[in-house]
Amino acid sequence: MKIGFIDYYLDEWHANNYPAWIDQASDGEMQVAYAFGMIDSPLPGGRTTAQWCQDMGIERVDSIERLIELSDALVVLSPDNCEMHEALCQLPLRSKKPTYVDKTFAPDGEIAARILKIAQDSGTPCYSTSALRFAAEYTGIDRAGIRAISSWGPGNFETYSIHQLEPVMMLMGARAQRVMMLPGEDWYSLLIDFEDGRRANLNGYKNGSPFAMNIASASGNQMVTVESDYFHEFIVALVRFFKTGRVEVAHEDTQRIMDVRGAGLRAQRTPGEWVRV
Repeated sequence: MKIGFIDYYLDEWHANNYPAWIDQASDGEMQVAYAFGMIDSPLPGGRTTAQWCQDMGIERVDSIERLIELSDALVVLSPDNCEMHEALCQLPLRSKKPTYVDKTFAPDGEIAARILKIAQDSGTPCYSTSALRFAAEYTGIDRAGIRAISSWGPGNFETYSIHQLEPVMMLMGARAQRVMMLPGEDWYSLLIDFEDGRRANLNGYKNGSPFAMNIASASGNQMVTVESDYFHEFIVALVRFFKTGRVEVAHEDTQRIMDVRGAGLRAQRTPGEWVRV
């Protein structure tokens, strides 16, 4: 199976690592064979599209149309520039070929709905997720008994909150109605109020933090710190999706997560005030 990469610029951490991981997880049955980069890397020391393809042993393709034609399955990357996903997804999500869209799926819920509609209207199997969804520590948790979650993780809200939002929203399994942001110089705290009355809060630390959460349940509290190889499990799921065409994350889940992300961005402008999701 030949996989095509579509990226804003290719010399980034996900594009640099996914090809070898996909090869290993598929026992050599899948190969990232083609790549398209909209621009050369704008980062200091970043490689051009041509140099990246040469170094990676992947064929450079000059158009998304041609890449789709050549490929059996597609990956839309641009993990740090989710604002580019709507443009990059236009053709892949009309291709009817299995397509994975890298995190973060969209800047907000409105744009997420537009992107998902393309796939739904065309019948293209697709999904998006943070790799943290597949952390082994989250399996076996009694989700029905969860009353509240307090979550911690590294990085800023714009780029890294998806890695907390994904598991929190997955475990809570409910729609959020409003959020409140408390920003700091090197940290932020986002409070999420769910429609069923439960709450969760996300805490992000610019200078680093483990991915961890305290889960308050009817049967008692549970402290969870992620130490498993969640990227491996994510890639295993991706390979499974390419083989079967069955999506690993429901569109409804992705929509709810992007709704909260968009509300969180708006809440940054009015610290300490509730913002509707």
